[in-house]
Amino acid sequence: MTTGMNSRSHTVADSPYGPLTLVATDGVLSGLYMTEQRHRPPQESFGESDARPFGEVIDQLDEYFAGERTEFDLPLRLHGTPFQRSVWEQLLTIPYGETRSYGQLAGALGKSGASRAVGLANGKNPVGIIVPCHRVIGSTGGLTGYGGGLDRKQRLLVFEGAGRTPAGTLF
Repeated sequence: MTTGMNSRSHTVADSPYGPLTLVATDGVLSGLYMTEQRHRPPQESFGESDARPFGEVIDQLDEYFAGERTEFDLPLRLHGTPFQRSVWEQLLTIPYGETRSYGQLAGALGKSGASRAVGLANGKNPVGIIVPCHRVIGSTGGLTGYGGGLDRKQRLLVFEGAGRTPAGTLF
């Protein structure tokens, strides 16, 4: 490790949504990226391949995908601007099986006119699924962008039981 630099490592875990690249900074989860994910950092930035820091992360993801876990209890090291981190903290308050609009998140942050900024921060979420950016939908209840792709977003919402519009139809 170079002085002043953080030690990074990664591993790849299987999931029903394709391989997930898990990244740790100084042994703490700092990234969860899907294949072909928008805003995915370059592979060379993930550090050496080393599964050791990820045992509990993989166990909790397996429980989630098996329908046995609705909340994650993991330490996270999220790197972003103060505004991005505030959005990501709000994402953690959205319960399993529920959704919020970008406007609702902006309002919860006391920035009711910042829906687009919230959307941009949401899209830069470095720890998808665990920090549930897939639970954010448009103001009319429709699906909007998702870094992992709209198909994955729809599948995650349906899996969690939140895959219905206000009119009761599936996304």
